[in-house]
Amino acid sequence: MGTYAKDAAFLQQHGIEYKELVSADGQSVVMVVPAWQGRVMTSSATGSEGDSYGWINYRFIQEGKVSPQIQPVGGEERFWLGPEGGPFSLYFKPKTEQVYANWAVPAVLDTDAFDVEEQTASLIRLARRARLENAAGTLLDIRMERTVALMDRDAIGKKLGVALPEGVKPVAYQTDNRITNLGTEAWTRETGLVSVWMLGCFNPTPSTTVFIPYNREGEGPIVNDMYFGKIPSDRLVVEDGLIYFRIDGNYRSKLGLPAGRSLNLCGSYDSEKGVLTILCCNRPQTPCVYVNGQWGPQDNPFDGDAINAYNDGPLEDGSIMGPFYEIETSSPGAELAPGESLTHTQTVVHLQGSDEMLAPVVRQVFGTDLETIRRVFR
Repeated sequence: MGTYAKDAAFLQQHGIEYKELVSADGQSVVMVVPAWQGRVMTSSATGSEGDSYGWINYRFIQEGKVSPQIQPVGGEERFWLGPEGGPFSLYFKPKTEQVYANWAVPAVLDTDAFDVEEQTASLIRLARRARLENAAGTLLDIRMERTVALMDRDAIGKKLGVALPEGVKPVAYQTDNRITNLGTEAWTRETGLVSVWMLGCFNPTPSTTVFIPYNREGEGPIVNDMYFGKIPSDRLVVEDGLIYFRIDGNYRSKLGLPAGRSLNLCGSYDSEKGVLTILCCNRPQTPCVYVNGQWGPQDNPFDGDAINAYNDGPLEDGSIMGPFYEIETSSPGAELAPGESLTHTQTVVHLQGSDEMLAPVVRQVFGTDLETIRRVFR
């Protein structure tokens, strides 16, 4: 984890234009890149010389290449659409085998810029229209609109339902991510639904743990840990209403929470740097379905996960993209008539301080203690 100023200078050196949302005291800073779909690249709670919380792929950006499949530039919050795999995938063409060689991110989510429609000192709104084709051959005319708003200390406390302890350094932003059906046909389960899929890349350390509360009263499995093979017990612990996931960038693994188990809340803690990250999103008020992003044939395309976490690690050939780790949230599948919209709201909070400062926040928001998180994999 370097400084915000270092990351900003690096992007400037490589011709990447960015917009900044800055608090009145100059301490809370959020960097947004319109050319990369309004992606939040990074943020800082202590100004330009403070720690930079987002992971940025220096190696890929330095090479200056354009990949035909994905531009893995990183960034702590990016806007994608789901599903990734299955019969209604947006990342595989119709009648193609769903293997990596055939996988590609749609240009509008990868290489196309979003248009800036509004900007103030603390808010930026961007939008883009596109026509997408899913793996079933359905054409989807869609408008995507994304608003990133910097939050002040009082707004953060109100969102979390806690009073931030004195001395804690915060930075937080809320994003409203809206998709609208611009076509003449409804989006249905028969022809394929679309979801808003938010992914954030952060910096792993040997002392980082992701922890996710789950609904104890929900039905079905608590966690799906079979994305890249079952996660070993020294990396995944499920107990007392919480899932603990070891994050060190040394073992490629991914987990997901089904919608019935998700509380739409996730945290990570880096005890080395004293950084607590909290990510939450809006919960639907009525029963709904979540698209299934697994590649290949599926028994149920609408039995997907609502929250995911990913720990990067070396591939079989020893190569590695990062290391980084990801936290992801998804909206329900959007069953929209022409002209209708769905909005997925996500909040990302970084709090930096001592254990004594952060412990009461963890206790009130997650119902656990910081010492448990520190020691669960030690």
